[in-house]
Amino acid sequence: MIKVSVVGAKGRMGGNVVNAVNDASDTELALALDAGDDLTRITPDNTDVAVEFTVPSVSLGNVLTLIGQGVDVVVGTTGWTDEKLDQVRAALAQAPRPNQSVFIAPNFAISAVLTDHFAGLAAKYFESAEVVEMHHPDKVDAPSGTAIHTAHTIADARKAAGLAPVPDATETDGGSRGQTVDGIHVHAVRLRGLNAHEEVLLGNPGEQLVIRSDCFDRGSFMPGVLLAVRKVSAHPGVTIGLNNLLDL
Repeated sequence: MIKVSVVGAKGRMGGNVVNAVNDASDTELALALDAGDDLTRITPDNTDVAVEFTVPSVSLGNVLTLIGQGVDVVVGTTGWTDEKLDQVRAALAQAPRPNQSVFIAPNFAISAVLTDHFAGLAAKYFESAEVVEMHHPDKVDAPSGTAIHTAHTIADARKAAGLAPVPDATETDGGSRGQTVDGIHVHAVRLRGLNAHEEVLLGNPGEQLVIRSDCFDRGSFMPGVLLAVRKVSAHPGVTIGLNNLLDL
């Protein structure tokens, strides 16, 4: 049995993780902690993997504390920058247990991971590319970490193929063209009734390819979370993206 502690257990995603861990046949819940709780209660004696689902403002501190406690960590909180990742890598270099692991996923939904993967495969064949992400209005960040990751995936594929910048003759848009991420326009919609949705639009003269992921319920993320819990220890250091755990 894999002993799992959940940080952010009272949140929307954390609560689903608690239920998923309890329901799975090969995992058991060790501790369910939330804001204000002492994370040093999590130790290798009671926990194999800690799952962190909180908010960007506290996630880095939580992860650094968990590394110091000597446990592997699966992170679902978004908002990670290169600077923050460097701090995590530095902490792992000084970790109390050799070969400790931190796994960070921009998205745990299999459909979203495949959307990102397929977008990277297709991007080199199209002149134009844009990303539209749509979420519920309670989401605190925009654009989503998933959309930013997809934009980078598309941009990397275009650069490798030697493509010119995406054509755009807009002169003054008043902000309507969304945020530009690595040369790719990313648009965020916040609408009551939505959960988590992403659409990648790829265009050539006379044709269009649309790749879309729709996650209607937070339960759609749980198979990916459990996959990460099961495999994180086999990937020492920092691993980013569920695609690294799938046979792609």
